Amino acid sequence: MESKKYVNVDMKQYGMFIVLIAVYVIFAILTGGKNMSYANINNLIMQNGYVVILAVGMLLCVLTGNVDLGVGSVVALCGAVSGIMLVDMKTNMWVAIIMALLIGLLCGMFAGFFIAIMHVPPFIVTLATMLMGRGATYTILKAQTKGPLPENYNFIGAGFLPSIKVPFGNGTIDILCIIVALVASVFVVFNELKGIQTKKKYNFALNPTWQLIVKDAVLIFIIWFVFYKIGRYNGIPFVLLIMCVIVGLYYFITSKTVAGRQIYALGGNRKAAQLSGINTDKVFFWVYTNMGVLAAVAGIVLSARNGSATPKAGDQFEMDAIASCYLGGAAVAGGAGTIMGAVVGAFIMGILNNGMSLFGWSTDIQKIVKGAVLLGAVTVDLMSKRKKS
Repeated sequence: MESKKYVNVDMKQYGMFIVLIAVYVIFAILTGGKNMSYANINNLIMQNGYVVILAVGMLLCVLTGNVDLGVGSVVALCGAVSGIMLVDMKTNMWVAIIMALLIGLLCGMFAGFFIAIMHVPPFIVTLATMLMGRGATYTILKAQTKGPLPENYNFIGAGFLPSIKVPFGNGTIDILCIIVALVASVFVVFNELKGIQTKKKYNFALNPTWQLIVKDAVLIFIIWFVFYKIGRYNGIPFVLLIMCVIVGLYYFITSKTVAGRQIYALGGNRKAAQLSGINTDKVFFWVYTNMGVLAAVAGIVLSARNGSATPKAGDQFEMDAIASCYLGGAAVAGGAGTIMGAVVGAFIMGILNNGMSLFGWSTDIQKIVKGAVLLGAVTVDLMSKRKKS
């Protein structure tokens, strides 16, 4: 019976990749393959870079059993600060970036103070920051768009790493993309083997070999598919590099550090975490402060990609970030979820947005579909917990 239990848990984790591929294939059929073009794969990465960044930070909030409703407004505010400093004040790009990050840090600390120190419910605090941040953005921009932004700043959101093009088929391909795909594939296999050794060392139950092979094969296929497509286009977008650094850093924090384990403990059972000596107020404070910083990074990336700062930037980004976490397997009550799950969830949302736009659905229909998908993901999570109990 125990082996069957482990199989079921693993299949739930693998389900994220199955949904990702299924959604992509469905829209490939509906759009006649338009979403499989080299340019569209590149756009999919660039358009969802800031969503992935927000989803990584949002996961930490979700792990505590809460969410941050203010991230979209903080994205807009930080982008506005960058735009004003670059366009009106003519400051150096790095000064504008540092100032935007500082604003995001202060926004996060503001929310963290009321949540951790004043013990105001996170829902109320972040609802307030959502309204205050949006109002502040309209105020400092005077409801106007700031642009165009300098080319070196735009490179952050729309630039590409240097590429080495060689003839391939009826065009060219970037050798750097092939190298990165090869290294990533080796890492996937190495990480799997290391995980097996660790389980054997501590006498943990091992997953069926066929499951591991299927999971790694699917993951490696996705890696090669993406890097082949962007390799045939303009190479690796700079946004992808930013995403990989952030995802790698937070994967390490959540899985290998004491701070990460404290977040999971807090979300699992706050009273038990306090009794074990964890300063839960401190955890809440740094989680929401961190969310503010990542929202600032997303604001910089978004404004750089758009080439301007607008008052409506980041509208409903908090919904996409929250949905990404739940689609990626995070528990509604907190204490369960992974960084990679949030990333996969973000790209599921991105593929939905991209596919529906290519298919010609209006934004109204898109909202209905996204709402239904979110509701379905949360319902499945709650139903599975009821069966276990």
